[in-house]
Amino acid sequence: MASNSDARMPLLEHLRELRKRGFRASIVIVLASIVGWYFYNDIITQLALPVCDLKAAQSSGATHCGALYINGVLGPLNLQIKVALLTGIILSAPFWLYQLWAFIAPGLHRKEKRNSILFLLSATPFFALGATLGYVILPIAIKVLFGFTPNALSNLVRFDDYLDFVMRIILLFGLAFELPIFLVTFNLIGFLRGTTILRPWRIWVFSIVLFTAAFTPTADPFTMALLAIPLCGLYFMAGGIALLVDRRRDKRSAQIPTGVSTIEAATPIE
Repeated sequence: MASNSDARMPLLEHLRELRKRGFRASIVIVLASIVGWYFYNDIITQLALPVCDLKAAQSSGATHCGALYINGVLGPLNLQIKVALLTGIILSAPFWLYQLWAFIAPGLHRKEKRNSILFLLSATPFFALGATLGYVILPIAIKVLFGFTPNALSNLVRFDDYLDFVMRIILLFGLAFELPIFLVTFNLIGFLRGTTILRPWRIWVFSIVLFTAAFTPTADPFTMALLAIPLCGLYFMAGGIALLVDRRRDKRSAQIPTGVSTIEAATPIE
């Protein structure tokens, strides 16, 4: 019985650590969602710009804004909750990304933990870069998608569906841009070599395209390409950095004195 208990303890501790990190991340997301709830009108006004000027429509007392509309008794409440929650996830990204890495870090050595500080310093800027790119290409993507509407037909879009689409694109782009950070950090801690990263590049490119096709809110090739092309570039950039790190690490390892200057030739067996 004691042996079974000892065998289960590492797994139980692992699950407790996962629960603790998940609980902390959830608390911060909820707190950040309160910010999204408070600035709800400012957020939806900014996100609606590619379709209509919601602020001008509100100021003029208009009953509609372009092709956007809300229906249902609970529609406005559900919309505000959804926007607040997604805003909280985006705003709290630095903290829950840290919790994700802190869940992995206990299995690392002290030197590897020092190297993994790169992840903490780079994860937030890269997430912000991806989220910003998602927001920048948003008007272009919407214009292209609306261009498929047949002539003589009007395209009415539910406001909650539209905002769900917008927030998911921003969140997806932000998360996708974390790929090079994970690859480079795993290389720094000695988990992956540059050749291991770059050798199956065809599989990586196919996986990136498959990922964008599966998780992009729209199925149009334009939005998929706008995410897949930068991701492929970041993947090759991370692989190149890993090769440089490996070369430097191997050179440093070769300079470590071993106490033996030459290797004697083998003595033949008589």
